[in-house]
Amino acid sequence: MAENMLLSRLEGLDSRFEEVSTLITDPAVISDQTRYVRLTKEYHDLERILIVKKEYESTLHNLEESKIILAEESDEEMRALAREEIESCSTRLPQLEEEIKLLLIPADPDDSKNAVLEIRGGTGGDEAALFAGDLFRMYQKYAEKKGWQLAISSVSEGASGGFKEIVCSVTGDGVYGTLKYESGVHRVQRVPVTETQGRVHTSAATVAVLPEAQEFDVEIHEGEIKWDTFRSGGAGGQNVNKVESGVRLRYNWKNPNTDKVEEILIECTETRDQPKNKERALSRLRTFIYDKEHQKYLDDIASKRKTMVSTGDRSAKIRTYNYPQGRITDHRINYTIYNLPAFMDGDIQECIDRLTVAENAEKLKEAEL
Repeated sequence: MAENMLLSRLEGLDSRFEEVSTLITDPAVISDQTRYVRLTKEYHDLERILIVKKEYESTLHNLEESKIILAEESDEEMRALAREEIESCSTRLPQLEEEIKLLLIPADPDDSKNAVLEIRGGTGGDEAALFAGDLFRMYQKYAEKKGWQLAISSVSEGASGGFKEIVCSVTGDGVYGTLKYESGVHRVQRVPVTETQGRVHTSAATVAVLPEAQEFDVEIHEGEIKWDTFRSGGAGGQNVNKVESGVRLRYNWKNPNTDKVEEILIECTETRDQPKNKERALSRLRTFIYDKEHQKYLDDIASKRKTMVSTGDRSAKIRTYNYPQGRITDHRINYTIYNLPAFMDGDIQECIDRLTVAENAEKLKEAEL
């Protein structure tokens, strides 16, 4: 009965797959980039489900056939093969059912996108900035392991090292869907380098992960953007002091939530190439507006968003890094491990996997699957 109910949820997917397969070859659809991208994603999602559906149906059929053979066949060799097939199918079916249930959960459309990663020192002064620097290095190492590209857009260094604030873009396969679990307040407990009496201090840094908007996600009137250029500071020799490669854009945008016009100010000094800096500043502008205008997205993650954009208050923590004990605790899933050096070196996949499993379990419960 449960098997038939699950298959009933898959009815109509074959015909929809054929329909979408035809649509994505239609020149009229291809010329409409918004629709084409949406349909291409639907095509790949349906394809994944139908591959598992086909194996599920085949396994159900083989199980029934083997049961009939076992009931009616007198040849012991055939009966032994049937028993073996029944055992194999009985093991595989629950796995396939779980795969189908997870595939039936509506995916966050932003999961496949690149991400904008923002890290800010919170409670704790210089030590918070140092910890923000440690977190950035952790994500940098993790991105290397995943084969992602990380590019810094803007940075404000701390007085004793680290960062008061650092913003970067992360590009690769499924970046946002993976890094979104890192949004929130990260708390550290350790003896700061400035501490002379060996006392453990508690500091915090905030991490915000936002989906990077594509050009057709939002409408920007580029003719209304006011651009300024300036000389980049910092390392790089005489070139950065003589060439106005840094860019600053100002854009008046009407906030749909308040109906008030707000001036958005974005600076980018990422490269020594002014056109590239303009392109990246535009990308950040799109992401900012996309995040503000998509109210449904904001509503869906409202509870997470409160933590993600908090000011660094220690009570709004999602994870604690305890250096004296070598311990990391993720408070959302009560997950504790004692491999802090490896974790800070980018070995964070296991924690993210557990958070993914926990989120999927909640989604399955909500969907009553």
